[in-house]
Amino acid sequence: MPALVLLGAQWGDEGKGKATDLLGGSVDYVVRYQGGNNAGHTVVVGDQKYALHLLPSGILTPECTPVIGNGVVVDPSVLFSELNGLNERGVDTSKLLISGNAHIITPYNVTVDKVTERFLGKRKIGTTGRGIGPTYADKINRVGIRVQDLYDESILTQKVEASLDIKNQMLTKLYNRRAIAIEQVVEELLSYADRLKPYVADTVLLLNKALDDDKVVLFEGGQGTLLDIDHGTYPFVTSSNPTAGGACTGAGVGPTKISRVIGILKAYTTRVGSGPFPTELFDADGDALRRIGGERGVTTGRDRRCGWFDAVIARYATRVNGLTDFFLTKLDVLTGWEEIPVCVAYEIDGKRVEELPYSQTDFHHAKPIYETLPGWSEDITKAKTFADLPKNAQAYVKALEEMSGAPISAIGVGPGRTETIEINSFI
Repeated sequence: MPALVLLGAQWGDEGKGKATDLLGGSVDYVVRYQGGNNAGHTVVVGDQKYALHLLPSGILTPECTPVIGNGVVVDPSVLFSELNGLNERGVDTSKLLISGNAHIITPYNVTVDKVTERFLGKRKIGTTGRGIGPTYADKINRVGIRVQDLYDESILTQKVEASLDIKNQMLTKLYNRRAIAIEQVVEELLSYADRLKPYVADTVLLLNKALDDDKVVLFEGGQGTLLDIDHGTYPFVTSSNPTAGGACTGAGVGPTKISRVIGILKAYTTRVGSGPFPTELFDADGDALRRIGGERGVTTGRDRRCGWFDAVIARYATRVNGLTDFFLTKLDVLTGWEEIPVCVAYEIDGKRVEELPYSQTDFHHAKPIYETLPGWSEDITKAKTFADLPKNAQAYVKALEEMSGAPISAIGVGPGRTETIEINSFI
């Protein structure tokens, strides 16, 4: 029962879509287990580029079944927009399955997200404004709307009424906004029911049976380890668990069935939104990484903050996820630098710190301690094996592997599906 978890080992945007798509032809199911349309995956197939937000990357691979698990929050309007876009480009989306226990992002969740983020001013988190956090809050507060609720109008109405009872008080009295009509929300949500129904399934049962039948299941996380609600740089995090444990709860599969956990690492580091970022660059090198790497958020369109590789974060990701492998992406972006700094530790209050501090205050004050590695100028985008890489590029990969605590089993040397060096097979 080969079950693999594939997740981001930094702050997201590491290239998970490319990695998932690469494995898509070898797996039977690709499962999104958390997050919503705040995630963004870019997949390049031939000369075609696909920007996915809510859908699993495996939707582009005809051989596998894409699944949206119970841990995902679903905005139906975004889902159908994304499906329509793929259908217009000739992609077959009919195999998609959606858990009936997945929670729905309602129009009032989006409103609350945008209003509260603006209200925070300088203290804002940097959310995407797509209703993700408020939907997860409703889930925890037990007033959430699930996919299955769309098929019982009475229950749906009661749940919307319960959720809006407090939210309308907040919108009108605190934020001076207009109250949201219960009937209008119910009507909109019901309008999605018929089209959604063919996709709805008991995905927990289906996935467990698939694993019992020795099918290969790949669990795909959105965002990244440092954005995990429990293990990330709180409060500048997402509202779910992108770490490996989230795959179990977000898909309904026990931990004993997970056979491999693959962390996706960029050869440098990026971040979108607010929060601490020790290796962030504010100079020409940062601008070059952003330009050459095309560092703009797939979902938000915001420029990503860029910095050198942070081995402290990589070691932390290895530890909290139990990583068995790394997939190193965008190594080609570093071509042309004579020397490449790598953060190996932090200086905090004059002391050298080798591991990620648990204290938010300490992390905010962490200064990177760098070691410099020699760069390379040769084009590596045509490399097919590790031996094809320039010696300095090989040394860089080996150094990152040693610092990070898990083997680098694949290397991305370009954006295309075929521009990957596979060192160790993931399956």
